[in-house]
Amino acid sequence: MSSILFKITDQIGFITLNRPEKLNSFNREMALQMQAALDRCKENDVRAVYISGAGKAFSAGQDLAEVLDPEGPGMQRILSEHYNPIILRIHDLKKPVVAAVNGVAAGAGANIALCCDIVVAASSASFIQAFSKIGLIPDSGGTYFLPRLIGWQRASAIMMLGDKVTATQAEQWGMIYQAIDDESFAEKSKAFASTLAQMPTIALANTKQALQKAFNQNLQQQLQTEDQLQQASASTADFKEGVESFIQKRKPVFTGK
Repeated sequence: MSSILFKITDQIGFITLNRPEKLNSFNREMALQMQAALDRCKENDVRAVYISGAGKAFSAGQDLAEVLDPEGPGMQRILSEHYNPIILRIHDLKKPVVAAVNGVAAGAGANIALCCDIVVAASSASFIQAFSKIGLIPDSGGTYFLPRLIGWQRASAIMMLGDKVTATQAEQWGMIYQAIDDESFAEKSKAFASTLAQMPTIALANTKQALQKAFNQNLQQQLQTEDQLQQASASTADFKEGVESFIQKRKPVFTGK
């Protein structure tokens, strides 16, 4: 059985973490398969990406049996060859990425979710920065993304204490976009990806790029970035379609071009 399930439906790339018997914890095979799936999402027939987990968990993070295996890849390779490439692929992908956290997201599993563009979680889901419990620091971009999402104090506390954060708390803190009732989670979370896949893809990619630069630039630099990206967006067929449909009082049909 493949560790990652991948399919394209209605221009959405569905990536499912698929080691349910291990709470979708990552080993080398799974990490490399996820990188391959994300690479496939770069292609033009995918306009949005939806990442979720099989079974009752999103991902419990790293499979510790692989870390302890004397014949295993070792911590340095796990970071440089497994997680860091996944984080960078999601960050750099010129498509919106939805993380649908269907259950526990711990360690690297939590931080993979939090690097996505829109994060929604089932009401029963939770997020745990579990690293301190085993004498490690948060990795997989956690120390970069989490304080930007919820502030220094909260990020520091949950990373050092290893406290569980419920989906409701995560929504209240701004860690995620929305907590959704378990019963309707699958339907409603997929609806986000469906909506994004029908929107002007280039404008969404440019929005993603502008937001990523905002924390590292002064106002003048950010205005210049907006100027450049707005010009690029205004040159697309989707911009023309958006204006024409507004004038004609009809629903736009965007093509991602």
